[in-house]
Amino acid sequence: MRRLFYFLIFLALISPVNAQTIYKWTDEKGVVNYTDEYSKVPPAYRDRVGVEKWKGIQKPEAPSLAPPQAPPQETGEVTADIYGRDEAWWRDKVRPWKEKLKEATENYEKAQTNFTKKSEELSQTNFYGRSRSQTKWDVMELNRLNEEKKKYEAQIAEANEMLEKLSKEADESKANPDWLK
Repeated sequence: MRRLFYFLIFLALISPVNAQTIYKWTDEKGVVNYTDEYSKVPPAYRDRVGVEKWKGIQKPEAPSLAPPQAPPQETGEVTADIYGRDEAWWRDKVRPWKEKLKEATENYEKAQTNFTKKSEELSQTNFYGRSRSQTKWDVMELNRLNEEKKKYEAQIAEANEMLEKLSKEADESKANPDWLK
């Protein structure tokens, strides 16, 4: 009984033998390369990569909850960025800022037209027959139109800034630049 107990402890302490997937390829110089991660295989050699099962003594790994993934296939067309975000995600992110930019630009142009029209109207007015309150009213109207223009200029700048940030983020995450158009 004691021998059986020691034998069981001995078996428990022996490192288990696991099979591991090894990727093998030969480069243009004829050098054989090995790696245990498919992502480390250079893209130029992925169509020629071989898969081997290597049996060796390894430390046991913690069980993974995710199912094993097959090596990614190279199709030439990018369908997602490095974080898994696709074209629809990027378009949904960019669309509201483009709409805000368009709306702010249209409003700015209207405010600019109104400001110019009011300025021209006042420049042709004879101020000698007008009351002080009417003149003051006209100046206040010009100031209001000018403030309205500044508000829309700020909205345009904000939308452009956000679109620029999104463009940089897309570039960093290797998203297709056409997705932002």
